[in-house]
Amino acid sequence: MSMINYASREINCKLVYYGPGLGGKTTNLEHVYTKVAPDQRGKMVSLATETERTLFFDFLPVDLGTIRGFKTRFHLYTVPGQVYYNASRKLILKGVDGVVFVADSQVERMEANVEAMQNLYDNMAQYGYDLTKVPFLIQYNKRDLPNAAPIKDLQAQLNPGWPVEDPAKQKPAPDPWHAGESLVFQQDGAWVERAPYFEAVAVTGEGVFETLKAVAKLVLITLG
Repeated sequence: MSMINYASREINCKLVYYGPGLGGKTTNLEHVYTKVAPDQRGKMVSLATETERTLFFDFLPVDLGTIRGFKTRFHLYTVPGQVYYNASRKLILKGVDGVVFVADSQVERMEANVEAMQNLYDNMAQYGYDLTKVPFLIQYNKRDLPNAAPIKDLQAQLNPGWPVEDPAKQKPAPDPWHAGESLVFQQDGAWVERAPYFEAVAVTGEGVFETLKAVAKLVLITLG
């Protein structure tokens, strides 16, 4: 989880972009990297395999303010999309503060999305992390493609929600990013919570920073 550097007065937070292979995780990070001022970012590190790349870089956002006098530095990681790199996926999740699941909106990629989502839940559980209690959101990427599945179908498969056990949270919670939608709602008499979601076209940058800002905000809330 987050590490405090008292010398530089920074809180270091780890964000991991997870999802199926070729879904847009790397594209998200590359877009962010090109838009962050060079003096506010570290070097991008790329660990390449035959079919996938794991990227990493850190940056210090200038517009998120401070927490108790400390600046917040975010370390962004992608995981390999292919299942046979699961050991690497697990290792990268260690100490994570926030997770973005990048789903490939193409209809024919639904099975790969579902498999990657289940893999994320399984790997988080092995560390004792509860994904429903960690800052977590979903980005539906490639919304510009003609074979992109409807959002309601993607939500049904990847973000159906989890039971809300805490009585204090059993009340409607509007989705701040989508008017008329809710993150906590009643379904068949039971209270359910969904992860926030964003639509994106990462190759053009559409939705990339909206996703990043949202997960960063959720992380800062947990630190505050």
